Amino acid sequence: MTQLILFNVFNGLIIGAFYALMALGLSLILNLSGVINFAHGGFLAIGAYVAYTLMPHVGFWGALILAPLITGAIGLVVEPVLIRRMYGRDPLYSLLLTFGLAFILEDATRYVWGPETLPFSVPAWLTTPLSSEFFFLTGYRLLMVFVVVATVGALFAILRKTRVGIRIRAGTNDLETVSALGVNVRVLRTLNFAIGIYLAGLAGVLAAGMLGLQPTIGSTLIMPSFVAIIVGGLGSLPGTLLGGLLIGVASGVTTVFFPSATEAVMYIMMGLVLLIRPRGLLGEEGRLQ
Repeated sequence: MTQLILFNVFNGLIIGAFYALMALGLSLILNLSGVINFAHGGFLAIGAYVAYTLMPHVGFWGALILAPLITGAIGLVVEPVLIRRMYGRDPLYSLLLTFGLAFILEDATRYVWGPETLPFSVPAWLTTPLSSEFFFLTGYRLLMVFVVVATVGALFAILRKTRVGIRIRAGTNDLETVSALGVNVRVLRTLNFAIGIYLAGLAGVLAAGMLGLQPTIGSTLIMPSFVAIIVGGLGSLPGTLLGGLLIGVASGVTTVFFPSATEAVMYIMMGLVLLIRPRGLLGEEGRLQ
């Protein structure tokens, strides 16, 4: 029983890391631009399929590096062509736009790569358990933990130490003042959107190696990512990270005792948080975007 609980807790942390990576990208875009990006899961799938396409040419490690960058570059194009037109309008317009874009991206992956589940191979030595006692500790699972920790650390360092990151944080609080100080807000929003999409692409590559590759891979992870933002608190990136990990672990532990409630538990957590602390665990008072 102890081993089973440890397995599901660790597995929950891994799934929670996916949620956190996706939710961080969602939160970045939402905080600065006020756009609820329902197409985020579609970009996750694009990242996974691009990695699958690149692997025969550059190998797993090359695909892990290049696929998220290519996905982020797609975000650089999508934001000025589609998303930018929604700024200043009722948020419902951007919600409907990204909702439709999500279906377009999912159908595009289905058309290009087919509807069947595709094998996403990782190096054999990464799939080997590190010990017979803790059979669930494989090299790939530890790699995912390392990549998530390194990426989140780099993201927070960029936001706190670089000029672009500081401007993004300032724009999150008062975009009009940042614009009045001479900052090109259009470029700032585009870069911020691309960073968020890059995180989705990276999460897609990691998820494909664990969950398999199929067109619906993004749609299965998008709603828990929104739940992570709500649980952690709107406007708080640390809260988003905490929310993702919490719902992942909660789902993993629930699998041991109530397997049928694995998905329901995260929505129960969200409901309790909204009842007790409507702004989320680390959210700011009165924060709406």
